[in-house]
Formats: sequence, C-alpha cells, structure tokens
Amino acid sequence: MRFKLIYPKWPKLKRQTEFHLPPHGPVVFAASLPDYVDVEFVDENLETIDFDDPADLVGISMMLSLQVKRGWEIADTYRKKGVKVIFGGISTMLHAEETMKHADSVFLGEAEGKMEKVLSDLRNGRLQQVYNFMEDRPPIEQVGPARRDLLKKDLYSYKGVQMVDLVHASRGCRFHCYPCCVAYLGGKQFRPRPIDKVVKEMAGIDNNRLFLVDNSLSQDTEWEMELFREMIPLKKKWCSHPIEDKPEVLDLAAQAGAWYVYQAVFDTSDYIRERIRRYHDNGIAVEGSILLGLDHHTEDYIKKLVDFLLEIELELAEFTVLTPFPHTKAFDDLKQQDRIFSYDWNDYSADKVVYYPKHVSPDRLQQLLHYAWDSFYQDESQELKMFRLFQQVIRKEMVDKTFRPRNRALASRAFGKKAYTSKGHA
Repeated sequence: MRFKLIYPKWPKLKRQTEFHLPPHGPVVFAASLPDYVDVEFVDENLETIDFDDPADLVGISMMLSLQVKRGWEIADTYRKKGVKVIFGGISTMLHAEETMKHADSVFLGEAEGKMEKVLSDLRNGRLQQVYNFMEDRPPIEQVGPARRDLLKKDLYSYKGVQMVDLVHASRGCRFHCYPCCVAYLGGKQFRPRPIDKVVKEMAGIDNNRLFLVDNSLSQDTEWEMELFREMIPLKKKWCSHPIEDKPEVLDLAAQAGAWYVYQAVFDTSDYIRERIRRYHDNGIAVEGSILLGLDHHTEDYIKKLVDFLLEIELELAEFTVLTPFPHTKAFDDLKQQDRIFSYDWNDYSADKVVYYPKHVSPDRLQQLLHYAWDSFYQDESQELKMFRLFQQVIRKEMVDKTFRPRNRALASRAFGKKAYTSKGHA
C-alpha cells in the first residue's frame, strides 16, 4: 500500500528566525503503521507536493490551526482525483467537525495499535468517516521510536548548522493551563514512557541536539530525576519546556546536557527572577515565553513586564498574544463573553489579535506586541542572541568532544571561526 503522508505548510511568526524543525507528530504516527505500508512523507514547508504521484491513501497531519485551511485545500485536490484522504494530528482534533467536510475519514486520538483496523476498513470498502479514540488511549508502553528515516535531514539545518531532532518522553499533562489544550488532547493524567525506551530512542537519533517536546517535564520528580540520570551517558545537548525548580533536579538536568529551556514568564515576581537565576546558575539558558493580552494586562503592566525581561537577562524571548484555540478554557470564556471577533483559523497564528482585550483595544494590543519585540531586541538583535545561544551549545559539545557540524565551512561563516578552535572557545 502506498501511503503519502503530508504536513501542510504554515507561515512562521513574523518575528521568528526563519528555520524549520523536523515535524514530530507525523513521524510518530508513521511508526504506528503496519510494515506492509510504504510511506512517503512530504513536509510542504520545504517541499512541493506532486499531486500526480499515485497513492492508495493520503494522510494529512496537522499540528497548528494555521495549517487547517491549507490541509483542507490539499484534501479537496486529492479527493477530486478520486484519492481517499484521512486526517489526523493535533489540529484535526481541535477542528474535527469542520475537517470532516473535506475528508473521507478523520482519525482522533493516539494511533498506536489502531491503524490496522483503519487500513482493513479501507481495503474492504468500509472506511469510517470518524475514528474517535480520544478516550481510548493506548498503553504508553506501545509508543515506539519515531520514523525519523522518513525525514530528509538536509532540509532541517540553518546556515549549515544542524538543528534539533524532536523526541517525547511522556504524554498527557496534569496541569490545565488557561490557554492550553494539551489536557484535552492527551488527557489530564501524566503518562510517562518507560525510561529505558526513551533513552534507547534518544541514543538512536543521529543528532547530538534534541528538543524534548513534552508539555512539561516538571510533573513527577522521581521520574524526571531518573530520566536525567539515564541521559547523562548519552552526552546529548537538549532543550525542553520547564524543568522542575528544585536544586537536585536542576543539577541532574545540567549533567544530562540541558542546553536551554522554554520558560513561561507570567509576572514580575521575585519567584520568576530567582527561577531564571537558578537555571543560569546551573548553566542552563532560558528562552522566555511571554503571553500578552490576559485580562489583568494593562498597557502599563505590559511595558513593566518587558522592562523586567531585560533585567533578568534572558537569552531569548518569544512574544505572543493570547489566542483562544478551541477546547481551551480561554476559548470557552471568550466565546461565552462574545469577545472573539475572528474565527478565521489563518488568523490564529499567536501574533494576531482575534478577540477584544479587557483593558486595551485589539489594535493597541497588536501595537504592544510589536513594542515588546522591538524593546527586547533593541540593543542586540534576535539573530545575534541566537548566535550566542548556539555558541553556548558548541562550547558544551567541544568539552564532551561531540561537536560535528554538517557543513563546517557554512557553519564557520554563520557562527565564527573561534567556535571551532581545539579549546572550544567561542
């Protein structure tokens, strides 16, 4: 069976540096397919879809709301040609009802152990419109290594520098944060994968740099510490979402190769100031994740928050505005209050205001978003700050003798010759 798996294109945030991470969801899904399925993966962000290339089934994997309208267009094109189309992924689950109008089938939930039935139904002419496994999650032990062999590795570098490969050590989240839909998608129970399987998968990845995409590693202290202990011999360098704020955990994370974390900076408290300092004391850099437009955010509050970010010396910061994605508490509240004025999913980019803020107009919040980006990067550009972040990982790799650029000449031009001296100074 020829199965073409497509990841629709989507525009980057206007202020983000232009590079592409290898998609994780599609290759995790592909690992759940039976051996008799011949899979071709197309990342439309970097490749062109050949609509004339024959396929027995087309799968469209969507992560972001920004991808759904393009995904529908792709599906409509194939279905006009008589090719069956099945949708899956995070944004399929968030936009299931609308997506059904463009699909022969919609798969909701986690795919491990489920795809044999779907493909059997396809072969026997009884493909169902919806396969809903949202509440029938597979045993976490069934989650195997992702099909990274499907990725065209050379597409995922930046100026000759190897970027990160994505891996996950758990599913589900016991937190239920206001703007987040992870509890809906993966359940409110933290489900850690067996550590030996996670470490084996990491060891098999031909890349020294990883991104642990778990919603938060800070959910089970003993599991988190054991994971870090087992990661130490790998000598991988990795980034992640928050690490638990305990000295013994941060120390182990540093030993395990923690490079930097995405840490939400949600106020100007001493707790946040000290949390950032403790990361730094352990040699872990911080990219602040700053969400603007919550109901307590006045113009003055946002400006003070930006000043605070400069004081605590974040390595990087990424600013977004509150975006009410379906199946979040934010969506429920704002919809009930009749404050959402756009349901065009192409506007749900996290850098466009689609609702009426409480203390400022939508236009003013949009201006404050630009103000935040401009103010934080006014003395040192985003590109230069990212350069410094990569210098840090190169230094760590030099110490461990694990540094290996894909293209030394291009990398040297991008990051400077000093990054490649035998002493590892950058």
